[in-house]
Amino acid sequence: MTQYSAFSVELADNVAHVQINRPEKINSMNAAFWSEIVEVFQWIDDTDEVRAVVLSGAGKHFSSGIDLMMLAGVANELGKDVGRNARLLRRKILTLQASFNAVDNCRKPVLAAIQGYCLGGAIDLIAACDMRYAAEDAQFSIKEIDIGMAADVGTLQRLPRIVGDGMLRELAYTGRTFGAEEARSIGLVNRVYGDKDSLIEGVMDIAREIAAKSPIAVAGTKAMISYMRDHGIDDGLEYVATWNAAMLQSTDLRVAMAAHMSKQKPEFLD
Repeated sequence: MTQYSAFSVELADNVAHVQINRPEKINSMNAAFWSEIVEVFQWIDDTDEVRAVVLSGAGKHFSSGIDLMMLAGVANELGKDVGRNARLLRRKILTLQASFNAVDNCRKPVLAAIQGYCLGGAIDLIAACDMRYAAEDAQFSIKEIDIGMAADVGTLQRLPRIVGDGMLRELAYTGRTFGAEEARSIGLVNRVYGDKDSLIEGVMDIAREIAAKSPIAVAGTKAMISYMRDHGIDDGLEYVATWNAAMLQSTDLRVAMAAHMSKQKPEFLD
């Protein structure tokens, strides 16, 4: 398996554990992070053995967001011409957006396990995941407002569908810090665990449960749910009819039905 400087990646029981691995820097997102996350999730997409993903952070914190040294480096690239500066910044922003689009567009379910700080760009990252879970010590903040900018890597686009428009506006306008229980109450996280160890164990259990299902059915279910973010009910029904016209011919359907009837655990091919 490829070695990364900003991540560690392990595969067991059809679950890929992707860990942001810069604990000495509070898992801040440096230049390597943004390029490597695309490589990691391309590998996940291409590897049939991977059926679910757990995304976590090494050490005490999930992530403190974008590395400020990286932002300073971008600022040093700016010149005197406004038009060329805008062109450069737009290109940089789209590149960063593509990194989290790789997570959002992954065919496999991605479960975020969050402890400690989850700030700024880390909110953008977890918003691109399928589900989010937190330890009791988790602290969340859409910090971009406090450094004089609008969040631009997915928070403002994805979170309205997760926590609702009004709550997102409050959190984005104020930048205030909120804890795990509030995150659960507004729907940002599904469940809160007592500490990091129980968090990782619990999220891994959920990921393994998903991984035991038909990978064809899981991928299809994710594709349908994602499609509905931008389409109406009629479009969604037409899309799933076309999708299942092919996918219902998979052997997974027969395997699942036979296992159900015989009260045995089904075993699906990758």
